Amino acid sequence: MFTDRADAGRVLGLHAADVLGGSGFRTAGGGRPPLVVVGLARGGVPVGCEVARALDAPLDVLVVRKIGAPGQPEFAMGALAAGQVLITDDVPQQLGVSDELLQRIIADEDALRVERENTYRSGRPSTSFAGSALVLVDDGIATGATMAVAVRAVRAAGAIGVVVAVPTAPQDALQRFEADASVDRVVCVDIPQPFRAVAFHIMTFIR
Repeated sequence: MFTDRADAGRVLGLHAADVLGGSGFRTAGGGRPPLVVVGLARGGVPVGCEVARALDAPLDVLVVRKIGAPGQPEFAMGALAAGQVLITDDVPQQLGVSDELLQRIIADEDALRVERENTYRSGRPSTSFAGSALVLVDDGIATGATMAVAVRAVRAAGAIGVVVAVPTAPQDALQRFEADASVDRVVCVDIPQPFRAVAFHIMTFIR
């Protein structure tokens, strides 16, 4: 459906502009806060770049880091993004991870987050999310876990509006975000049936 991520971003940008309307994002009270497009690294950044152009909005980047268990880095105890730490229930306690060790792991992951976001920004300062409406862009959604962390993180950082925007995703994941009170709008171009892994659709449609 898309020749590459830039093409996906251009199509998604047109859809986002149509959903938000010519006046841009409006709050329930009728206010029009500043609009910022935020690309989720890595795949969401080139897509977000085109969406930002379509919406005539600034572009920023968000790196979501998994907080992996000691010795099992793929087993997530939680995640962090935008300086916000989200721990999954009592998983660290169940794994016997002390508060001291957990804080060291969080500090290491947050340092990597800052380093990578600085690399993406090429030294430019980050955009404040407080008081802004954010369009969170990724190149696709599978389980929705990364996007869910991003939504919670930017809300905690003061965003007063959140739009989830992706070129492709399964219907059930989109429905979960549509039902999420933290999300104001959901924009998606392609909803394949059946939906396989994001990587499959990226290799097939977004080369």
